Amino acid sequence: MKLENAFTVPVPLDRAWEILLDVERVVPCVPGATLTGREGNVYTGEMKLKLGPMLNTFAGSLEQREADLDARRTVMTVQAHADRGQGRATATVTSILVADGDRTRVTVETDLSVTGPLAQFGRGVMQDVSAKLMDEFAACLAA
Repeated sequence: MKLENAFTVPVPLDRAWEILLDVERVVPCVPGATLTGREGNVYTGEMKLKLGPMLNTFAGSLEQREADLDARRTVMTVQAHADRGQGRATATVTSILVADGDRTRVTVETDLSVTGPLAQFGRGVMQDVSAKLMDEFAACLAA
């Protein structure tokens, strides 16, 4: 399923690009996420996420696959498995940054695949959770 989100950060385009590519710096702004390691452009970590009544801890990896400076476009892939055998999630996350005066508009498209019991939650629930996480992430970056 495809999820779309957008937010604005209160810094110019070049600064936003620099910040958003610094995974170790931005992960603390992702609600429930922690880094546990890094090897090259592949990061490992965990994320606690509540979907409906289920609170799961996902363990997995994030890889920076593409960072096109001219287009201000990044592509990252995520692979994770939920604790207690509750399923898997894979995602390709594409972000595009556009100058908006002295601020930067970030559009994020996530191509998400979920298996196991978590797959019972439809696109509406996933989009709502995604929007909430993105709002909290953007507020943390702005601070």
